[in-house]
Amino acid sequence: MAVLGWKSSVLAVAPLLWSACAAPPPEMVPEIRSAAVGDPLPGLTPEQLARFEAGKAAFSKIYTPEEGLGPTFNENTCNACHSMPNIGGAGGEEYDIHATFQGDDGRCDLLDAHGGGNVRTRVTEVAASAGVGPETIPSEANQRGYFTAPPMWGRGLMEAIPDATIEALADPDDENRDGISGRVGRDALGRVGRYRRKADVNNLGDIASGGVLVELGITTPQHPEEMVFSVDALPAGADPAPDPETGQATLDAIADFIRFMGVPPRNMPTDPAQQTQVAVGERRFVEVGCAACHTPTLTTGPNPVAALDRKPVPLYSNLLLHDMGPASANVCSPAASPSEFRTEILMGLAMRSVYMHDGKAPTLWEAIAQHGGEGEASVKAFNALPELERHALIAFLLTL
Repeated sequence: MAVLGWKSSVLAVAPLLWSACAAPPPEMVPEIRSAAVGDPLPGLTPEQLARFEAGKAAFSKIYTPEEGLGPTFNENTCNACHSMPNIGGAGGEEYDIHATFQGDDGRCDLLDAHGGGNVRTRVTEVAASAGVGPETIPSEANQRGYFTAPPMWGRGLMEAIPDATIEALADPDDENRDGISGRVGRDALGRVGRYRRKADVNNLGDIASGGVLVELGITTPQHPEEMVFSVDALPAGADPAPDPETGQATLDAIADFIRFMGVPPRNMPTDPAQQTQVAVGERRFVEVGCAACHTPTLTTGPNPVAALDRKPVPLYSNLLLHDMGPASANVCSPAASPSEFRTEILMGLAMRSVYMHDGKAPTLWEAIAQHGGEGEASVKAFNALPELERHALIAFLLTL
């Protein structure tokens, strides 16, 4: 995608406004930024680089039914949804469909037994000829959600952030009375969640295994049985590959590709007036309260991989769940209500084409406007800024 350009109307008068302001601070985290989007982390050993490349090949491999694809699936390669602007990047306007049931008692049923965890809308030709149809939203569902594919860059650094760091940021009862009450997400085993929009996955091994299973329909050592919900029983001949259809080595390789991917280069302008405009926007980002949830930097803990060891990560997220208000509500999860979402990661934001969890915000202006619930006060503060300062804040976001 082409990175959004600077507002010419702002830049025409920018020197008048920004000339007396301080220059922006220098980049503090260059050691985790790759040379280009999709490149590996700097500082990997030759052996780790080899694992990255092997995982990249597995991530971009196009699977056939004979290799385990389907019978029902969404895409035939991981890279189909994680491709912008390069392998392992974000998705565009395509989305996954999730469906859940929540009763009056608040209990959340993910409807995994009915295909609600990820509704697979495609069928292989061999399965279709045997009578298998695409999946639809389960009739039991009373909630549905649409999620765009997140980018994979920097996710190994996220995995290396200690649980204690995330837990220390939580303030579920808003004890400091700032209107922000972030909660720690949890996976099905009660571990700290950091991945996906509901913060319900703990580690990259689970991301790789779950993605292959639910998106490609390929069975794994952890889940060796086919999950097909459009028929009561899988007809003979509908699935030509023996189960499990992939091995642990392939899943480990995909996890390593994600783990060792670097952070995209920062999209900083070269013009001094624009640089100063960005610095003003960064200050306003903090002042209107955006940084209360979009924490600029978290630090990884001790790690046997030197490239992941005690690194500052410009995540712009606290990885906590926040209530975004009823307008954003969709599906529940065991540890999150329909209106709760993990703080979106702004690292690499300049490489995105759509925004928010469902991709319904085509611009950053609209993404800001869609922040309800705990984000509503920041939206009001943003709207109260002078017009040029609002443009400055957007200009700052487009450098991330």
